[in-house]
Amino acid sequence: METMTLKQRIKQHPALKQIIHCFIMHPVKTRPNWWIRLFYFTYLKCGKGSIIYRSVRKDLPPFNRFSLGRYSVIEDFCCLNNAVGDIIIGDYSRIGLGNTIIGPISIGNHVNLAQNITVTGLNHNYQNVEKLIDEQGVSTQPIIIEDDVWIGANSVILPGVTLGRHCIVAAGSVVTRSIPPYSVCAGSPAKVIKSYDFETKEWEKR
Repeated sequence: METMTLKQRIKQHPALKQIIHCFIMHPVKTRPNWWIRLFYFTYLKCGKGSIIYRSVRKDLPPFNRFSLGRYSVIEDFCCLNNAVGDIIIGDYSRIGLGNTIIGPISIGNHVNLAQNITVTGLNHNYQNVEKLIDEQGVSTQPIIIEDDVWIGANSVILPGVTLGRHCIVAAGSVVTRSIPPYSVCAGSPAKVIKSYDFETKEWEKR
């Protein structure tokens, strides 16, 4: 017979789940309480040589994973939120100034995000018009950013998107669907405008 994890047991008891959630997360600020933040050093995994600047807002409760790879950097004024899904960032990646990263999201190695980018795996539910939107909870779809991706400033990456290896997102793009590897996309919604042809060894316009 399979034994349940503590997390699974808590999920089966809504009242207990709410009590624990309120102990961990401030109900108005929607960020971990100060006594939880004191223990970041015990559960936030940061690889050798990685840097998270002091001004970064870390909304990182312990019930989901946060992992930052070796020699990766999260620059000033970013917001990291794993309250509804894991945030996993690989090696030699850089999260630029003023980025907002909301899980669930997996970022590969040698990925560069420029400034003021939003990457969110979360959507607010709204379908029931007889209830307030903020009473309807959220839904999530994981975002996957593969290795060697560049995302230009002021872009938005929406839930469920996969950005393939060595693809480029032009500045100001809103990416609503997955982009294949070795492609350049631009626009709102973003569309592929170039792809690399391995036979001709050139970037071909689409």
